[in-house]
Amino acid sequence: MSQDTYLIDAFLEMLSAERGAAGNTLAAYGRDLADFSQFLKKQGIAIEQANTDRIEAYLSRLTQQGLSAATTARRLSALRQFYRFLYSEAIRPDDPTQTIAAPKHRRPLPHSLSEADVGLLLATAQQDTDSPKGARTACLMELLYATGLRVSELVGLPLSALAGERDMLLVTGKGGRERLVPLSPAACAALDNYLRFRPDFQTAKGTAFLFPSRARSGHLTRHRFAQILSELAIQAGLPHRKISPHTLRHAFATHLLSRGADLRAVQQMLGHADISTTEIYTHILDARMQQLVQTHHPLARLNKPGHDS
Repeated sequence: MSQDTYLIDAFLEMLSAERGAAGNTLAAYGRDLADFSQFLKKQGIAIEQANTDRIEAYLSRLTQQGLSAATTARRLSALRQFYRFLYSEAIRPDDPTQTIAAPKHRRPLPHSLSEADVGLLLATAQQDTDSPKGARTACLMELLYATGLRVSELVGLPLSALAGERDMLLVTGKGGRERLVPLSPAACAALDNYLRFRPDFQTAKGTAFLFPSRARSGHLTRHRFAQILSELAIQAGLPHRKISPHTLRHAFATHLLSRGADLRAVQQMLGHADISTTEIYTHILDARMQQLVQTHHPLARLNKPGHDS
């Protein structure tokens, strides 16, 4: 085993053991670092000896090969974490990625819903809360919009996720990371109402789940929830093909930020391990900052038409 391979394996082992990184993440980082190692090998440089110039040359080569800014940024993220690991382990005295700027890119946001559209969906879901399926649908919708959970997190919630006085959820996300997510009063009410009907869905396999079903997993499936949401959108008169559980997750984040929430708080509630993932929403913050300046800055008021200078 070469020294490069040894260091990469040690880094991946740390990500797995200490951060609970998923298998796909480890595989992607392993490929990215192996590619960089091969780039350096042709120049007779060991991966632990690479300087900032060599890393920038590698990133430039990726751009020349036609890789997207998003892919190049992901490769740089792998390199950043790798060299921070080497620095923390005293394998090298510095971090050569510290001064390298990430390529400018912005991932396109998926279709989102206005607050009015979400309100219409929720109101439609509330029309049949006296039946088991109607109560479950209303609960799923209120929880999703109140928390921004990934659909897999939502449908797979264990009963034990109900924390304290049912005003919080304990969610286990990607990599086994746990987070507490607050519930809105509307979500709490919908949850209490649904729990009256939960025994109607109870199965032998689903005992431990908040949303049990006859599915092989023992809980409501992602596919079935997507069908429920689509049916609800049709009933509400909304374009159902543009509405998915992920759309509601993005609406949660978008509406929070547009109303003044902190990006770091939204990151924690969404369960993003890296703030850079949440930064796809920075256009909302930019627009809000512009509005604040235009509304409150003294010079903005002076420049308004009709203002005496």
